[in-house]
Amino acid sequence: MNVAILKAQTIQKEKQPLLTILKLLEVRYGISFSYADQTIKDKTSSLPHSEGSLDDALKVLKTETQLDFELLDSRFVVIKKTPRVEMITFNTQLLEKVVISNYLTSGITKLNDGSLTITPKTFGILPGLIEPDVLQTIQALPGVLSSDETVSNINVRGGTHDQNLLLWDGIKMYQSGHFFGLISAFNPYTTKRVNVYKNGTSAKYGDGISSIIDIQLPNDIDNEFKAGLGFNLINTDGFVKIPLTNKTELQLSTRRSVTDLISTPTYNQYFKRVFQDSDLTNSKNNRNSISQNEQFYFYDINIKLLYDITNKDRIRIHSLNVNNKLNYDEQATINDKNESLNSKLSQQNLATGITYIRDWSSELSTTSQVSISNYDLDATNYDITNNQRLIQENEVYDTSAKIDINYTPKYQFKMNAGYQFSEVGISNLEDVNNPVFRSYIKEVIRNHAVYAETNLLSNNAKTNLKIGGRLNHISKFNLFLAEPRLSFSQRFLNYFRLEILGEFKSQTTSQIIDLQNDFLGIEKRRWVLSNNKNIPILKSKQASIGIHYNKNKLLVSAETYIKKVDGITARSQGFLNQYQFVKAIGSYEITGIDVLINKQFKDVVSTWVSYSFNTNDYTFNTLNNGKPFPNESDIKHAITFGSTYTYNNFKFALGLNWHSGKPTTLPDRNDNPYDNEITYSNPNGTNLKDYLRADCSTTYKFNICHTTRATVGVSVWNISNKKNIINSYYTLDDENQITKVENHSLGITPNVSFRLHF
Repeated sequence: MNVAILKAQTIQKEKQPLLTILKLLEVRYGISFSYADQTIKDKTSSLPHSEGSLDDALKVLKTETQLDFELLDSRFVVIKKTPRVEMITFNTQLLEKVVISNYLTSGITKLNDGSLTITPKTFGILPGLIEPDVLQTIQALPGVLSSDETVSNINVRGGTHDQNLLLWDGIKMYQSGHFFGLISAFNPYTTKRVNVYKNGTSAKYGDGISSIIDIQLPNDIDNEFKAGLGFNLINTDGFVKIPLTNKTELQLSTRRSVTDLISTPTYNQYFKRVFQDSDLTNSKNNRNSISQNEQFYFYDINIKLLYDITNKDRIRIHSLNVNNKLNYDEQATINDKNESLNSKLSQQNLATGITYIRDWSSELSTTSQVSISNYDLDATNYDITNNQRLIQENEVYDTSAKIDINYTPKYQFKMNAGYQFSEVGISNLEDVNNPVFRSYIKEVIRNHAVYAETNLLSNNAKTNLKIGGRLNHISKFNLFLAEPRLSFSQRFLNYFRLEILGEFKSQTTSQIIDLQNDFLGIEKRRWVLSNNKNIPILKSKQASIGIHYNKNKLLVSAETYIKKVDGITARSQGFLNQYQFVKAIGSYEITGIDVLINKQFKDVVSTWVSYSFNTNDYTFNTLNNGKPFPNESDIKHAITFGSTYTYNNFKFALGLNWHSGKPTTLPDRNDNPYDNEITYSNPNGTNLKDYLRADCSTTYKFNICHTTRATVGVSVWNISNKKNIINSYYTLDDENQITKVENHSLGITPNVSFRLHF
């Protein structure tokens, strides 16, 4: 490119702070800049022309800032001052954070504190996914699995889904899925990054004894308009980012299903999967009644307002509304008279908060947030043949206030501390008209927590130590809970890294199941609070050690771990055997190993295979004579193979998922058919058949005009249409005979998407 064109680019717009320009270019080119704060302080630049290449943009920045911009690979650019400072900047900045880039695919990065970061805007492609669904993506990580293919039942190292802490812009969410679990409730196109912790969690996080999934929205104003529209065979969505003034920006997104307007092959498969063995489909099979006029839809609305009061003071207001609704008519002929009643189910999580950020100096900053999260699950279920109406409601009010302090006197030393107050109230209602019965229970817990943490980095960036602790005080029980946290990383022999992680954690919220047909049999789990009696506080201890080798785009990683969780209840585990209606308190212990081999060939092909092995056992003193027995989530072996191919704007992915069958309990062969109950053999003493699924997906980007780009995508889930059994249990029919019920996975499920970016 000649000098005249470069000069034309530099005068395209007025000069802006370099930080603002860097944030914009990271999104535009799918890259990450690494720099010291002092390096870019007070630097300004004009915005390089959008049609130029990355090299052209870096030349413009170099000319205007007198800084060096070194492109390390296709993803990372190091900003440096002088040759003497260059090497210092690269150790203390890039290696301080990034250990492995393009982990499985682009947009997934492993950091040196053991966590993983997913960046949807730079996300490549994974088998079966044409859009960067946040909660589907994390299931590609070793040690993360959903045995029933839903995002509302994600097991991280053997834990149940309610043991995962889901944060949306710092606000705790109690609902994670649309379509009652098949689709993530969080719009990926308005998500900046997702931080995932399986162990060694930062002390600022409470709850989430199995994992932290921290979803963050863009938080900086770049004064550039952006918008997008898209649709697939399930929903349509749109987002817009509007700079209202130089100091104010509005981010807005919305998504709505099209399932109540048109019927697609994808919807038909989803409907069959979600509503199998529910009251909706069971009434269809009832000779005395039928259900019809089903109406189902979901939507979410996301709003964020950014206002920079001064260069040091910023306010952020954020709100998210996630909603699922289902209703259908049940009809029957009773005494030669046609009758019809409407059953319905609604699920909603409304989260809103305000955040104030203050930069006191280049070394000290504080972040304060006040938020409310309200979850509401309501069901009205009519049994027309028995003239019965059942109303059920599960509601959560979570109010939180916190202040977070960050102090960074130098690059090798950081401190983080803070205070958090939360008040959680959970109510459960059951109302039956025949026979008349009403139960309303509400519990409230207030928790005060203080935490502190230090992060030390060696001068050569080979050693990283993060150590901290959190102290919780639950006033209702006058109980103090101390939670130490540890993350240690040591690089040796240039290409090897040793990682040691450990943590103590606690949790006062959990989900239980009373009956399998609660909430129409679709959303059976209801949130409850610990009462320190029959529902204890959950407490976990976890330690892991890992070795990672990374050279010439070859990653070999092995991590072994042990985790012990105390205070679980039998009602929270979803038993469908002799313990289905038993109230008992126990624990589970899991030991395992996760292995990953990932080879990348230039920037075109990425291939990986992961293997996970674990042993996960319950111990209940009052069950199974106190002897350990397999956990409901005890899937001992899991193998994932995947490969992606990227060429210019074309992407293709193919993958295979296999795991051993989950545990199940068989009826005893000597069962007496006349005692009106099923006699079972050893709990979880056998396993379902192995699970196997192959997926593929492809996307292609192209320009429609100067300001508009488009992306088209096609995916096929379960290419071979294999009928996997994901759950089975036994019931007694009208003749007192044992009947086996099997739940099946998704069959072959195609999907198509089309998106416009403005």
